[in-house]
Amino acid sequence: MSGVLELVRDDLRGFAGYSSARSARLDGEIWLNANESAWANPGDAQASCRRYPEPQPQELRERMAVLYGCAPEQLLLGRGSDEAIDLLVRALCVPGRDGVLCTPPVFGMYAVSARLQNAPLLEVPLRDTGAGLVPDIDAIIAAARQGNAKLVFLCSPSNPGGSSIPLAQVEQVATALHGQALVVVDEAYAEFADEPSATTLLSRHDNIAVLRTLSKAHALAAARIGCVIADAGLIAVLRTCQAPYPIPTPCSTLALEGLSDAALAKTRARIAIVRSERERLRATLGNLPNVRSVHASDGNFLLVRFTDAETAFQRLLAAGVVVRDQRAAPQLHDALRITLGTPEQNNRVLDALAALESAA
Repeated sequence: MSGVLELVRDDLRGFAGYSSARSARLDGEIWLNANESAWANPGDAQASCRRYPEPQPQELRERMAVLYGCAPEQLLLGRGSDEAIDLLVRALCVPGRDGVLCTPPVFGMYAVSARLQNAPLLEVPLRDTGAGLVPDIDAIIAAARQGNAKLVFLCSPSNPGGSSIPLAQVEQVATALHGQALVVVDEAYAEFADEPSATTLLSRHDNIAVLRTLSKAHALAAARIGCVIADAGLIAVLRTCQAPYPIPTPCSTLALEGLSDAALAKTRARIAIVRSERERLRATLGNLPNVRSVHASDGNFLLVRFTDAETAFQRLLAAGVVVRDQRAAPQLHDALRITLGTPEQNNRVLDALAALESAA
């Protein structure tokens, strides 16, 4: 065993995991090996849910591998990116010893998964600069080394900050921590950004993993399908740690339809609209007197700082618009995160906040 597999917990090396009835490659006409019902549920007219699904639906796995530019054996399907985060922490971190590093303010599941595993949480706050909230790469490397980090989570584009991390900086962290830590690049919003995917670094750095999801740009949040892309050996280990049957058959079918050529063409057109609206709203919001600043964003959202965030939040609610209150997050005591909607929905946001200025 060598390379990235040396980062796996010692007690999980060689772990076979649970072998489900669908794991064995068997052929037959009458399937009586999984204690399933012989009849379909009355509510399941197509009888699509009577049998357990494939643990890793091969057609979907292959299609997503093409979408993300990797080999199928480098990709593990799961219940959104959240399951991948949890699997990585459980598979690599010895409780009470191996640290998990993240860069607040950021997606909260990294810290939650670390807490559930009793993995020491190391936090290196993003730097609030004129360019927005950006990672302190030298501080991340130093903290990871000093705190015995086994996992380093880099969110790019960052949520809620919105900034992408240049690939050269990702590579810098991976090189510095080779043999010690896996660098996990969460690319949940990558479709809205110009920065190339960190999957392009995998051939040179086996200690990089990438998270992707169908929840954002592909509009399949309720289907709960995401993946982790990494060294094929590490993917095999993560699969042994995964609970059986992570992808329900109806969700797999929906995802395949949602990744057809026609669907992808519509998705690309909608991404273009979001990117255009992102710049329109940023410019318009930035001119409102109650707005202190609007962070540049590579995602499908804007982080907006207000002189009176509470009044802005309540005025939006009164207009029927729900945004994400970020004021409890580190450094964001005056901030709201506004997801970009349709042009008509975005106009409603602008009208509500413009009315706030008029009332003042």
